[in-house]
Amino acid sequence: MSTTSADRHRPRRRTRTLLLALALLGTAALAGCGSPDEPSNDKGGQGPLTVGLTYVPNIQFAPFYVAESLGYYEDAGLEVKLKHHSFSEPQFGALSAGREDVVYAGGDEMLQARSKGVPVVDVATLYHEYPVAVMVPKDSPVTEAADLEGRTIGTPGPFGETYFGLLAVLKSAGLSESDVKVQHIGFTQQAALAGGKVDAVTGYLNNDAVQFARSGVDVRTIGPADGDGSLPLVAAGLGASEDLTGDRPEELKALVAATLKGVQYTIDHPEKAVELSAEFVPGLEDPKKRKDALAVLEATIPLMENHDGTPGRNDPAAWERMVEFMHSHDLLSSRLPAEEAFDNSFLP
Repeated sequence: MSTTSADRHRPRRRTRTLLLALALLGTAALAGCGSPDEPSNDKGGQGPLTVGLTYVPNIQFAPFYVAESLGYYEDAGLEVKLKHHSFSEPQFGALSAGREDVVYAGGDEMLQARSKGVPVVDVATLYHEYPVAVMVPKDSPVTEAADLEGRTIGTPGPFGETYFGLLAVLKSAGLSESDVKVQHIGFTQQAALAGGKVDAVTGYLNNDAVQFARSGVDVRTIGPADGDGSLPLVAAGLGASEDLTGDRPEELKALVAATLKGVQYTIDHPEKAVELSAEFVPGLEDPKKRKDALAVLEATIPLMENHDGTPGRNDPAAWERMVEFMHSHDLLSSRLPAEEAFDNSFLP
């Protein structure tokens, strides 16, 4: 998209930024006084498509900000609302209640939610590499997954990608939680590892690893023992409600195509993507914070790059492996066929 086209959408972007800020304030207020799963009837059969992005605005959501800023959604004939959840709101609560149409989440998180009855279908994978790894200090005697036996490992909690990734690394070495000491430390991985409170942590390659490097703490990542570097988990993607897949398929296709266009622009133009994201992420006017955001985005790009020539494609074999893995670790409330949890028919 040319600079002229970007400028054409600038007044609308400022308005959307204000609306997003007001929406965030409203979400935080409502989260404390109502049930996040209470159904809403204010959404008709047509209207805006609401995309749920987890928690606070962050550079990791750059493809969505880019797609909105450069008018990719508007050019596709869509009105899209980007909504950030509050920390007190369940990740899939608004989707279940009909207040969101699409949610950005890990494929493993979607599979677990679907096993609990959440009507979510992964319609496009945005990360083609799993973003979580076990991290140890550079001088740690732990050099491979098997060396984690008996060690203390910090992880935010028994949930989400950081926990699933830990279980997968342990399993690759024939270990389980009972063979290590797992501490639930919240999102304090950097302080816990740098302070010697734990021997290892699980964290995001495009966040925690970057923050360690920028703070001068040298760490190494511990991959799975099988040597190919892959985990039996599907990374972040677009999870659509079954109402949307059934009732508004053409709009969903347009949303997926526009978002993937935002992904590709972000990959090709990371500095410009940070600049565009500044209208959505508070504080990016500060040169240091913008430099930090660029470092995170540059670490994210390898995760988003797809080398098989089909952007967004869900790999059926990967989903089969994930179902087997998560079922064997009692992470699913019920066993379900892998093919029901994803759908590639909405890709461009």
